[in-house]
Amino acid sequence: EGSSCSLTLALSDLHSQTLLCAAGTAVALLGLGLVYKYNVRRPEKKFTRVGVVTQLLLHPMKSGKAVLVETAECLRMGLKYGELRDRHWLVITEDGHMVTGRQQPRLVLVSLSCEGGQLCLNGPQMEELRVPLQQSNNAVVDCRVFSIDVQGRDCGDDVSNWLTRYLESDKTVRLVHYEPHLKAQRPSEKEPLFPKDEKVAYPDAAPIMLMSEASVRDLNTRLNKDVSVFQFRPSIVVNDCEAFTEDTWDHIEIGQVELKRVVGCGRCLFTTVDPETGIITS
Repeated sequence: EGSSCSLTLALSDLHSQTLLCAAGTAVALLGLGLVYKYNVRRPEKKFTRVGVVTQLLLHPMKSGKAVLVETAECLRMGLKYGELRDRHWLVITEDGHMVTGRQQPRLVLVSLSCEGGQLCLNGPQMEELRVPLQQSNNAVVDCRVFSIDVQGRDCGDDVSNWLTRYLESDKTVRLVHYEPHLKAQRPSEKEPLFPKDEKVAYPDAAPIMLMSEASVRDLNTRLNKDVSVFQFRPSIVVNDCEAFTEDTWDHIEIGQVELKRVVGCGRCLFTTVDPETGIITS
């Protein structure tokens, strides 16, 4: 999971290049979006062009606001941009249970960034909060993502107070940060198709989710109100392909990165949260 196995995705390059897909068995999967695992490129595979990458997104805080980036390192535990790691921060209750946009939809309006060794939080009608990014003396907390036990470094009382006030919660919430030596999730515990050595921090299932703009456009033809790709919270967005054709891509090459499809991503109530307003829509 270190920099020794990282490869960089750059939109400036990807717009001029293409998204390539290895020939493989086509499997129809339900839902928008696919869950992928990271692989180092295997040059013996024969690839054909299937589309173009248009957006790279990180969601540093689970259920928080997306960060659009022009380049990202592709690591085994997801995308990385500077000090930001995808879904490496998690809001929890005091007894360690995760708090997400399913219970607190206004979390989608909270932006988390890192600047000059500081962790920065911003949200509507809230003052910006800056605290040290590294707080090694803070407690390591046992917490849960769904039914899986994980750990995180507590981000401190100032962050806890800020989030509790923002959410107008009658119960205290806290923020934890995943560090490499802490207990991570093993996706294979929920889905046996994942390799047993695969690890993630706080995603629902896997380090990468890919989906196409065409699939969202197709969905919108059947809805009373359009939705955006941001409501599905992918890592990689592609275009120049047919709707739902990403469901058939078993291996994808983007620059020097190869991704292998593992399973379709089931969708839940969270897709009905408007990322611009933090309101659940029917």
